[in-house]
Amino acid sequence: MYRDPFSDIIKLTQAQSLVTGGFTAGGRWSLRFPAPDKIKFFAIIKGSCWVILDGESAPIRFSAGDVGLLSAKRSFILASHPDVEPIDAMNVFSGAGKQHIHVGEGDGFEHMGGHILLNPTSGKLLMHVLPPWIHIPAASDQATSFRWLLDQLVQERRNVQAGSQLASAQLAQLLFIYILRAFLQTGDTLSSGWLRVLADKRMTPALQQMHEDPARNWHLEDLAKSCAMSRTTFAKKFRMIAGMTPIAYLTQWRMRLAEHALSEGSEQIAGVAHSLGYTSVSAFNHVFKRETGMTPKAWRLMARDLPSYQA
Repeated sequence: MYRDPFSDIIKLTQAQSLVTGGFTAGGRWSLRFPAPDKIKFFAIIKGSCWVILDGESAPIRFSAGDVGLLSAKRSFILASHPDVEPIDAMNVFSGAGKQHIHVGEGDGFEHMGGHILLNPTSGKLLMHVLPPWIHIPAASDQATSFRWLLDQLVQERRNVQAGSQLASAQLAQLLFIYILRAFLQTGDTLSSGWLRVLADKRMTPALQQMHEDPARNWHLEDLAKSCAMSRTTFAKKFRMIAGMTPIAYLTQWRMRLAEHALSEGSEQIAGVAHSLGYTSVSAFNHVFKRETGMTPKAWRLMARDLPSYQA
Protein backbone atom coordinates (compact mmCIF):
# COMPACT_ATOMS: atom_id res chain seq x y z
CA MET A 1 0.00 0.00 0.00
CA TYR A 2 1.37 3.43 -0.98
CA ARG A 3 2.22 5.63 1.98
CA ASP A 4 2.18 9.39 1.51
CA PRO A 5 4.48 11.10 4.05
CA PHE A 6 3.27 14.55 2.96
CA SER A 7 -0.34 13.64 3.80
CA ASP A 8 0.83 12.15 7.11
CA ILE A 9 2.43 15.45 8.11
CA ILE A 10 -0.47 17.65 6.98
CA LYS A 11 -2.92 15.46 8.91
CA LEU A 12 -0.71 15.51 11.99
CA THR A 13 -0.62 19.33 11.99
CA GLN A 14 -4.43 19.33 11.69
CA ALA A 15 -4.20 22.09 9.07
CA GLN A 16 -7.61 23.64 8.44
CA SER A 17 -8.08 26.27 5.72
CA LEU A 18 -10.71 28.99 5.91
CA VAL A 19 -11.71 31.68 3.43
CA THR A 20 -12.31 34.78 5.56
CA GLY A 21 -13.25 37.44 3.00
CA GLY A 22 -12.08 39.67 0.23
CA PHE A 23 -12.50 43.03 -1.41
CA THR A 24 -12.84 44.79 -4.73
CA ALA A 25 -11.01 48.00 -5.55
CA GLY A 26 -10.39 50.55 -8.27
CA GLY A 27 -8.50 53.75 -8.95
CA ARG A 28 -5.72 54.62 -6.49
CA TRP A 29 -5.92 52.62 -3.29
CA SER A 30 -3.66 51.07 -0.65
CA LEU A 31 -4.37 48.95 2.45
CA ARG A 32 -1.92 48.11 5.24
CA PHE A 33 -2.57 44.79 7.01
CA PRO A 34 -1.12 43.92 10.43
CA ALA A 35 1.27 41.01 10.90
CA PRO A 36 -0.91 37.87 10.87
CA ASP A 37 -0.88 35.43 13.78
CA LYS A 38 -1.77 32.55 11.45
CA ILE A 39 -0.61 31.40 8.03
CA LYS A 40 -2.38 33.72 5.59
CA PHE A 41 -3.19 33.00 1.97
CA PHE A 42 -4.63 35.25 -0.69
CA ALA A 43 -5.47 35.08 -4.37
CA ILE A 44 -5.91 37.77 -6.99
CA ILE A 45 -9.18 37.09 -8.75
CA LYS A 46 -9.19 40.09 -11.12
CA GLY A 47 -6.74 42.83 -12.03
CA SER A 48 -3.38 43.28 -10.35
CA CYS A 49 -1.77 44.90 -7.33
CA TRP A 50 1.55 45.48 -5.62
CA VAL A 51 2.43 43.61 -2.45
CA ILE A 52 4.82 45.46 -0.14
CA LEU A 53 5.98 42.99 2.48
CA ASP A 54 7.96 44.08 5.53
CA GLY A 55 11.45 42.65 5.30
CA GLU A 56 11.50 42.49 1.51
CA SER A 57 13.58 45.03 -0.40
CA ALA A 58 11.17 45.62 -3.29
CA PRO A 59 7.43 45.50 -3.97
CA ILE A 60 6.11 42.34 -5.65
CA ARG A 61 3.66 42.45 -8.54
CA PHE A 62 0.66 40.13 -8.21
CA SER A 63 -1.71 39.60 -11.14
CA ALA A 64 -4.98 37.74 -11.71
CA GLY A 65 -4.58 34.07 -10.81
CA ASP A 66 -1.51 34.63 -8.63
CA VAL A 67 -1.58 33.11 -5.15
CA GLY A 68 0.41 34.11 -2.09
CA LEU A 69 1.06 32.34 1.20
CA LEU A 70 2.47 34.30 4.16
CA SER A 71 3.70 32.33 7.17
CA ALA A 72 5.91 34.99 8.76
CA LYS A 73 4.55 37.50 11.25
CA ARG A 74 5.12 40.47 8.97
CA SER A 75 2.81 43.34 8.18
CA PHE A 76 2.14 43.97 4.50
CA ILE A 77 0.50 46.41 2.09
CA LEU A 78 -1.70 45.67 -0.91
CA ALA A 79 -1.85 48.66 -3.24
CA SER A 80 -2.68 49.81 -6.74
CA HIS A 81 0.77 51.43 -6.80
CA PRO A 82 3.65 51.46 -4.27
CA ASP A 83 3.55 55.26 -3.93
CA VAL A 84 -0.06 55.41 -2.65
CA GLU A 85 -0.27 56.20 1.07
CA PRO A 86 -1.88 53.18 2.79
CA ILE A 87 -4.82 53.25 5.15
CA ASP A 88 -5.37 50.77 7.98
CA ALA A 89 -7.13 47.70 6.58
CA MET A 90 -8.53 46.75 9.99
CA ASN A 91 -10.48 49.99 10.15
CA VAL A 92 -11.87 49.31 6.68
CA PHE A 93 -12.85 45.73 7.48
CA SER A 94 -14.14 46.34 11.01
CA GLY A 95 -17.83 45.91 11.63
CA ALA A 96 -20.24 43.00 11.51
CA GLY A 97 -20.89 41.40 8.16
CA LYS A 98 -18.02 43.10 6.33
CA GLN A 99 -16.55 40.00 4.74
CA HIS A 100 -16.31 41.64 1.34
CA ILE A 101 -15.90 45.38 0.85
CA HIS A 102 -15.08 47.95 -1.80
CA VAL A 103 -12.08 50.28 -1.78
CA GLY A 104 -11.42 53.28 -4.01
CA GLU A 105 -13.23 54.02 -7.26
CA GLY A 106 -14.16 51.32 -9.76
CA ASP A 107 -13.98 47.56 -9.50
CA GLY A 108 -11.03 46.54 -11.71
CA PHE A 109 -9.39 44.61 -8.89
CA GLU A 110 -10.67 41.70 -6.79
CA HIS A 111 -8.94 39.91 -3.93
CA MET A 112 -9.87 36.83 -1.88
CA GLY A 113 -8.12 35.87 1.35
CA GLY A 114 -8.12 33.42 4.21
CA HIS A 115 -5.94 31.71 6.75
CA ILE A 116 -4.74 28.31 7.91
CA LEU A 117 -5.47 27.06 11.41
CA LEU A 118 -2.90 24.67 12.88
CA ASN A 119 -2.72 22.54 15.99
CA PRO A 120 -0.72 24.66 18.48
CA THR A 121 1.79 21.86 19.12
CA SER A 122 2.07 19.68 16.03
CA GLY A 123 1.55 22.73 13.79
CA LYS A 124 5.09 23.83 14.58
CA LEU A 125 6.29 20.95 12.40
CA LEU A 126 4.99 22.87 9.38
CA MET A 127 5.67 26.42 10.56
CA HIS A 128 9.36 25.71 11.14
CA VAL A 129 10.04 24.67 7.53
CA LEU A 130 7.94 27.10 5.52
CA PRO A 131 9.67 30.14 4.03
CA PRO A 132 8.38 33.55 5.18
CA TRP A 133 6.26 33.83 2.06
CA ILE A 134 5.44 31.97 -1.14
CA HIS A 135 4.36 33.49 -4.45
CA ILE A 136 2.92 31.18 -7.10
CA PRO A 137 2.38 33.23 -10.32
CA ALA A 138 -0.56 32.27 -12.51
CA ALA A 139 1.82 31.96 -15.47
CA SER A 140 3.90 29.24 -13.78
CA ASP A 141 3.45 25.58 -14.67
CA GLN A 142 2.61 24.80 -11.04
CA ALA A 143 -0.34 27.22 -11.01
CA THR A 144 -2.31 25.46 -13.73
CA SER A 145 -3.42 22.81 -11.23
CA PHE A 146 -5.35 25.18 -8.99
CA ARG A 147 -6.95 27.63 -11.42
CA TRP A 148 -10.10 25.52 -11.34
CA LEU A 149 -10.06 25.64 -7.53
CA LEU A 150 -9.95 29.43 -7.54
CA ASP A 151 -12.83 29.60 -10.02
CA GLN A 152 -14.93 27.26 -7.88
CA LEU A 153 -14.13 29.18 -4.69
CA VAL A 154 -15.27 32.40 -6.31
CA GLN A 155 -18.50 30.78 -7.48
CA GLU A 156 -19.25 29.31 -4.05
CA ARG A 157 -18.68 32.72 -2.44
CA ARG A 158 -20.80 34.62 -4.97
CA ASN A 159 -23.65 32.15 -5.38
CA VAL A 160 -24.43 30.81 -1.93
CA GLN A 161 -26.24 27.49 -2.12
CA ALA A 162 -26.90 24.56 0.20
CA GLY A 163 -23.52 23.35 1.45
CA SER A 164 -21.59 26.39 0.19
CA GLN A 165 -19.85 26.91 3.54
CA LEU A 166 -18.55 23.34 3.63
CA ALA A 167 -17.69 23.39 -0.08
CA SER A 168 -15.67 26.60 0.38
CA ALA A 169 -13.78 25.07 3.31
CA GLN A 170 -12.94 21.94 1.32
CA LEU A 171 -11.85 23.95 -1.71
CA ALA A 172 -9.69 26.19 0.49
CA GLN A 173 -8.08 23.10 2.01
CA LEU A 174 -7.28 21.78 -1.46
CA LEU A 175 -5.89 25.18 -2.46
CA PHE A 176 -3.51 25.12 0.53
CA ILE A 177 -2.30 21.62 -0.36
CA TYR A 178 -1.84 22.61 -4.00
CA ILE A 179 0.14 25.70 -3.01
CA LEU A 180 2.48 23.56 -0.90
CA ARG A 181 2.69 20.97 -3.68
CA ALA A 182 3.62 23.70 -6.17
CA PHE A 183 6.23 24.99 -3.74
CA LEU A 184 7.71 21.50 -3.41
CA GLN A 185 8.25 21.45 -7.16
CA THR A 186 10.66 24.37 -6.85
CA GLY A 187 13.25 21.76 -5.79
CA ASP A 188 16.68 23.26 -5.15
CA THR A 189 15.28 26.55 -3.86
CA LEU A 190 14.05 24.75 -0.74
CA SER A 191 16.12 24.98 2.41
CA SER A 192 17.28 21.81 4.16
CA GLY A 193 14.60 20.02 6.13
CA TRP A 194 11.83 17.46 5.80
CA LEU A 195 10.07 19.58 3.18
CA ARG A 196 13.07 19.33 0.87
CA VAL A 197 13.31 15.58 1.49
CA LEU A 198 9.68 15.23 0.41
CA ALA A 199 10.48 17.09 -2.79
CA ASP A 200 13.30 14.69 -3.69
CA LYS A 201 11.82 11.63 -5.36
CA ARG A 202 15.06 9.70 -4.81
CA MET A 203 14.35 9.72 -1.08
CA THR A 204 10.64 8.93 -1.34
CA PRO A 205 10.93 5.13 -0.83
CA ALA A 206 12.88 5.57 2.41
CA LEU A 207 10.37 8.10 3.75
CA GLN A 208 7.49 5.82 2.82
CA GLN A 209 9.03 2.94 4.75
CA MET A 210 9.72 5.00 7.88
CA HIS A 211 6.20 6.45 7.85
CA GLU A 212 4.63 3.07 7.16
CA ASP A 213 6.32 1.41 10.14
CA PRO A 214 7.91 3.99 12.49
CA ALA A 215 8.26 1.40 15.27
CA ARG A 216 10.60 -0.79 13.26
CA ASN A 217 14.29 -0.77 14.12
CA TRP A 218 15.34 0.63 10.75
CA HIS A 219 18.95 0.32 9.63
CA LEU A 220 20.67 2.42 7.01
CA GLU A 221 21.14 -0.66 4.84
CA ASP A 222 17.36 -1.24 4.67
CA LEU A 223 16.56 2.37 3.81
CA ALA A 224 19.40 2.66 1.29
CA LYS A 225 18.27 -0.53 -0.44
CA SER A 226 14.74 0.85 -0.85
CA CYS A 227 16.25 3.83 -2.71
CA ALA A 228 18.56 1.63 -4.81
CA MET A 229 21.64 3.27 -3.32
CA SER A 230 24.66 2.16 -1.41
CA ARG A 231 24.62 2.77 2.34
CA THR A 232 27.27 5.49 2.07
CA THR A 233 25.67 7.31 -0.87
CA PHE A 234 22.23 7.22 0.70
CA ALA A 235 23.45 8.52 4.06
CA LYS A 236 25.40 11.34 2.43
CA LYS A 237 22.57 12.44 0.11
CA PHE A 238 19.91 12.25 2.82
CA ARG A 239 21.96 14.35 5.22
CA MET A 240 22.74 16.91 2.53
CA ILE A 241 19.05 17.26 1.60
CA ALA A 242 17.47 16.99 5.05
CA GLY A 243 20.15 18.57 7.19
CA MET A 244 20.00 15.48 9.42
CA THR A 245 20.68 11.75 9.26
CA PRO A 246 17.92 9.31 8.26
CA ILE A 247 17.84 7.91 11.81
CA ALA A 248 17.54 11.43 13.22
CA TYR A 249 14.59 12.02 10.88
CA LEU A 250 12.99 8.78 12.09
CA THR A 251 13.50 9.82 15.70
CA GLN A 252 11.96 13.24 15.09
CA TRP A 253 8.97 11.70 13.31
CA ARG A 254 8.49 9.30 16.21
CA MET A 255 8.54 12.24 18.63
CA ARG A 256 5.94 14.13 16.60
CA LEU A 257 3.73 11.03 16.69
CA ALA A 258 4.36 10.72 20.42
CA GLU A 259 3.43 14.37 20.99
CA HIS A 260 0.19 13.83 19.10
CA ALA A 261 -0.65 10.64 21.00
CA LEU A 262 0.07 12.27 24.36
CA SER A 263 -1.91 15.39 23.46
CA GLU A 264 -4.96 13.81 21.86
CA GLY A 265 -5.31 10.38 23.45
CA SER A 266 -5.53 8.72 26.84
CA GLU A 267 -3.14 5.83 26.18
CA GLN A 268 -0.63 5.14 28.93
CA ILE A 269 2.88 6.43 28.32
CA ALA A 270 4.15 2.85 28.25
CA GLY A 271 1.73 2.07 25.44
CA VAL A 272 2.85 5.10 23.43
CA ALA A 273 6.49 4.10 23.92
CA HIS A 274 5.84 0.52 22.76
CA SER A 275 3.83 1.65 19.71
CA LEU A 276 6.84 3.66 18.53
CA GLY A 277 9.39 0.87 18.93
CA TYR A 278 10.83 1.64 22.36
CA THR A 279 11.29 -1.47 24.49
CA SER A 280 11.41 0.44 27.77
CA VAL A 281 9.63 3.50 29.12
CA SER A 282 12.91 4.90 30.45
CA ALA A 283 14.48 4.82 26.96
CA PHE A 284 11.43 6.56 25.50
CA ASN A 285 11.41 9.15 28.29
CA HIS A 286 15.10 9.88 27.69
CA VAL A 287 14.67 10.43 23.94
CA PHE A 288 11.45 12.41 24.35
CA LYS A 289 12.99 14.80 26.88
CA ARG A 290 16.12 15.17 24.76
CA GLU A 291 14.07 16.11 21.71
CA THR A 292 11.35 18.24 23.34
CA GLY A 293 12.90 19.47 26.58
CA MET A 294 10.00 17.97 28.56
CA THR A 295 9.08 14.59 30.00
CA PRO A 296 6.13 12.82 28.34
CA LYS A 297 4.02 13.38 31.47
CA ALA A 298 4.79 17.10 31.53
CA TRP A 299 4.05 17.36 27.82
CA ARG A 300 0.65 15.71 28.26
CA LEU A 301 -0.30 18.11 31.05
CA MET A 302 0.88 21.13 29.05
CA ALA A 303 -0.85 20.06 25.81
CA ARG A 304 -4.20 19.55 27.50
CA ASP A 305 -4.22 23.18 28.62
CA LEU A 306 -3.77 24.47 25.06
CA PRO A 307 -6.64 25.34 22.68
CA SER A 308 -7.31 22.98 19.79
CA TYR A 309 -6.04 25.48 17.21
CA GLN A 310 -3.89 28.56 17.13
CA ALA A 311 -5.82 31.62 18.26
